[in-house]
Amino acid sequence: MSQANDTKALHRLIRFISSLAVDSFFHEVRVVGGENVPRHGPIIVTATHHNMMLDPVILSVGFPHQRMLNYWSKASLFANPIIRWILFSSGNIPVDRKSKDRQVLFKGTIEALSRGEAVALFPEGTSYTEPRIMQVKDGAAWAAMEYAKYVRENPDKGLSDVTIIPAAIVYTNKSKYRSSVVMEFGNPISVEPYKEQFFSSAEGVSRAAVKRLTRTIERELLFLVFRNTLYAARMARELLWEKEGSIKLEDFVVISQTLVDLFSNPDVTPNARSAKRHLLGYYSLLQSAHLSNSVLSSLPLPPSLEPNTSTSLPGRLYTLLILIRDSIAALIPLPFFFIPLVVHSPVYFMGRLGAKLVEDEEETQAQNKVAFGLLSLLLIYPAIFFFLWALFSYTGLGALLAAALVYLFAVYHIRMIDGNYERAKRFIAAWRVLVGVWTPKKWDLSLSALSPYTQPRLPPANPWIDRPTVSSSNGEPQESKGQEEPPAKERPARRPPSRRLIRHVLRSRVVAVNALAEFFDHLARSGRDKKVKASPHLARMFGGEVSVSASEGGAEASPPEAWRYASEIIGFLEKRGAQIPTLGQGPLRDAWALSSEGEGYTTGEDGFTS
Repeated sequence: MSQANDTKALHRLIRFISSLAVDSFFHEVRVVGGENVPRHGPIIVTATHHNMMLDPVILSVGFPHQRMLNYWSKASLFANPIIRWILFSSGNIPVDRKSKDRQVLFKGTIEALSRGEAVALFPEGTSYTEPRIMQVKDGAAWAAMEYAKYVRENPDKGLSDVTIIPAAIVYTNKSKYRSSVVMEFGNPISVEPYKEQFFSSAEGVSRAAVKRLTRTIERELLFLVFRNTLYAARMARELLWEKEGSIKLEDFVVISQTLVDLFSNPDVTPNARSAKRHLLGYYSLLQSAHLSNSVLSSLPLPPSLEPNTSTSLPGRLYTLLILIRDSIAALIPLPFFFIPLVVHSPVYFMGRLGAKLVEDEEETQAQNKVAFGLLSLLLIYPAIFFFLWALFSYTGLGALLAAALVYLFAVYHIRMIDGNYERAKRFIAAWRVLVGVWTPKKWDLSLSALSPYTQPRLPPANPWIDRPTVSSSNGEPQESKGQEEPPAKERPARRPPSRRLIRHVLRSRVVAVNALAEFFDHLARSGRDKKVKASPHLARMFGGEVSVSASEGGAEASPPEAWRYASEIIGFLEKRGAQIPTLGQGPLRDAWALSSEGEGYTTGEDGFTS
């Protein structure tokens, strides 16, 4: 079959199977700005890339108007006619990276665009876990301008100009089962303002036009994307909105970026550095103990986390009652979920195994969970289908009934999983808290042994990222340090049992809330005119200030500096449901009394003094 007559049957099949996997793994995929995507005509979609193969899956499954996307593949793969059909049918177009002629390099892209199709690219060039967009390469801009050149040279074909659509794919927690995804499409970018410069015959001018277009793409992506891997901001978000799913998905990106901006300012309040340290400590201990703040907050542990109220670690009898309560709550709906649970247990096991294989690569964990789980489902569901079909004597009507029952069983499992999954997490958390509280204090991890678990495990540097360099005092280039991060400490290969961490986790939770309360108290008392450095697009959206200065020669504007007002930020967060801890009318306590049946603790500068 020729490419021109290809109906992309494999693309449709893969998209359907992928949608089943996405629906099973994620709680929701929310599309924002879908009206910015044209229903027809040539477009190039430039998307962020933070979750390996899941990014093209999410993009294809949730793309507006169900438009089919074409992705770049190496031209050498298209040599075999059968493989060529498979690649074209599944939504791939060739890119001849060895060619120095860009019309040849982008021949497949130009052909797809000339048919009015959509081409999807990831201009960052690689998937990574970083606190911000690290790079935007020129490939998308070159492809767009080379197509504009092709349109100009072939006026008789009546071709339309290409439009570039920026897209940000944001995960509420990109490696977590039943988390959510926000896919936001920004304002369309026209190539018209860059044509005159690109078509110029002067040396280097065309490349300059491409660079300008790349910078425009980068600005639009920065407008859409937040720096979602700064762990302190993530922990602050989880403390301010303790109930999971309490943030509206349409507000998730801007809330997260606001918190990132706050904690990227080390001197915004007198305790900003210590607050960040305590938040990171609590976040890291939760990870080490396999717990989450939302699950802990659902347990009635301390009666109050207000900094002016003394708080106790839960007693042993009280913790036992919590476990009994959550056990009953988990057992009541279990008969209705037992069969789907047993049938899908290989899926859960294989997903967990897939994540375990890449424990240090957050951007690969969800991909492996989905892939391993999908492979398991592709074995389980056909087996169920043939079993049911056999019960219906292998008749045609029996095949339809068997297929319908398998589909309804899959839907039933997805509908049942959310509530039962949350109850199961609360039960496991209650059990871990119970064991940790009943364990003698002398079995707790010592403070010196605890230290490696109070720092997040930072991802290794990605060798495919072009990091900016700065000059040292002796003129030698050095890698830019970017955001200030705590030094990474080597952790032991094996994590300690959670029972040895529970008391530390519960104390760290109180310390983190205390530090967050003090942070916002300082921010609130700093006055209405207190300025906080912010992302330029947020400053423009919320009445802040943006200062733009031209570099020498005036050719390119340097990155703008922007500020928001502290009072506006606090009001913004509260309006969107943030439960900001307050200090009340009294002074901030230097230490909180923490006790568990006679075992006394106080919090020092690092939050862990017994």
